[in-house]
Amino acid sequence: MRLRRKPLAPKEHLCYIDYMDTTIRNLDKDVYRALKARAALSGKTIGDVLNEAIQSYLARLEPVAKKRGSLRELIPEKYPQGNKRLSEKIDSIVYGL
Repeated sequence: MRLRRKPLAPKEHLCYIDYMDTTIRNLDKDVYRALKARAALSGKTIGDVLNEAIQSYLARLEPVAKKRGSLRELIPEKYPQGNKRLSEKIDSIVYGL
């Protein structure tokens, strides 16, 4: 006969929900000290300041997967001055026309 044990804690307490502890290696000591000082002066933790910095960095990045457009959405551009027959010149060089 097997005895069932009661869980020690509810399932939601078995993992980190909002935050995670992590180790970051190879930080410049002077940069870390400056960050720590600035965080203390603003009344924040280093984690708070790093979270803000990471969020800011991620917000300014372009999306990884860009939406694929259609050829119909392309806007024609004029050739620069003196290049009206550029396509024909390239064809004659490449294909010997």
